[in-house]
Amino acid sequence: MSIVKINVLTVPDEQREVLEQRFAARAGAVENSDGFEWFELLRPVEGTDQYLVYTRWRSEEDFQKWMDGPMRSAHRGGATEGERPKPAASASTVWSFEVVQQAGPQQD
Repeated sequence: MSIVKINVLTVPDEQREVLEQRFAARAGAVENSDGFEWFELLRPVEGTDQYLVYTRWRSEEDFQKWMDGPMRSAHRGGATEGERPKPAASASTVWSFEVVQQAGPQQD
């Protein structure tokens, strides 16, 4: 079964719009990667300043290939070190999971 990576981003209120705009601008950066299955950016509703970046992959190997290749380019955005914009998140943690059960709507 698949693996899930959740990047937990602590985002100050004044940086929320910046973070969401940056993710919108990167549309397509992961979708064509081998083994990629799903992406969601989850905005906190109340009680936390943490966004969740949810990605699902066919395997750990597929995720690592993306991390070692296109992801590095996507985060650089083609900019040199001195030109790189300030991060919107003040902290980041990655959680890793294996999918052991899943369900979806029943098809009629």
